[in-house]
Formats: sequence, structure tokens, C-alpha cells
Amino acid sequence: MRGLAGPAAALAGALLLAGCGGDGADAADLSVSAAYMPQPVSASMAAGFLTITNEGGAEDRLTSVTSDAADEVTVHETADGTMREVRALTVPAHGRLVLESGGDHLMFEKLRRRPKEGETVSVELRFAHSDPVRVDIPVKPATYTPPTGH
Repeated sequence: MRGLAGPAAALAGALLLAGCGGDGADAADLSVSAAYMPQPVSASMAAGFLTITNEGGAEDRLTSVTSDAADEVTVHETADGTMREVRALTVPAHGRLVLESGGDHLMFEKLRRRPKEGETVSVELRFAHSDPVRVDIPVKPATYTPPTGH
């Protein structure tokens, strides 16, 4: 039995190090751009859009969002013209998750106040593996259309 202790300890150490990600090459590296909220036309709901870019070698998942502007912020996907709340959206390795009008997006529900054009709404994006990311989302005109390449 003593002859197995050394190899077992070495294997356990290797597995522990592999789980830590080593040099971080296999970790997500997230940044946010192109964030905006059209000025809400409803006193109780608003939508939010942004792009999460992942320069890292591992995918991550946007799992939740909080904001001081609303009691709830939910993540929605749109497929075949139908919107539905989801638990998470994937941010692919070396890719982007684009939340845009007519597609996947954030829904601010039970607004605490109605944001006005020119203001910002703070959100905290939470992920399955990465640290949370705080973003100040500018409120744009209700008819705002982002530039091409959003």
C-alpha cells in the first residue's frame, strides 16, 4: 500500500493544478461594449442591449444581472420570433455574445424609476466562472438604432 502513496499524491496534485487553469490560457477574458437602453416607453419595463466579447480560451455563461434601476433584470433569448426567459446565455471562447434589439436581450422589470435619455443605468453582469462585471448603460432615445457592427 505504501508504494501507491507517492503516485496517488502526484496524481491528486496534477488534477488540482489542472482545475486551477494554470497560466489562465483556458480562462474566459470578458469585456463589454456597445451597451445601451432605449428610453422606456413603459413605466414598468425596459430593455437593455450590449456585446460581451471573450478574448479567452474558455467559454463562460452570463447567468444573472442586477441593477439599482429595477427589481428584476432577466436574460431573454429570441428564437423564431419568440422571446423567452433563460437561465443563462453562452459567451463562446474567442467570440461574442451580442444582445440586440430583435434578438437576445436584457429585460428590466418592475422599474424603480423610469430612466430618461442622457442618464445611465448601472448593472452588474454575473457569470458562471468569471468575476462580475459592472457596466453603466447609457439611456438613448426610444427610437435609437446602433451603428452597424453592434
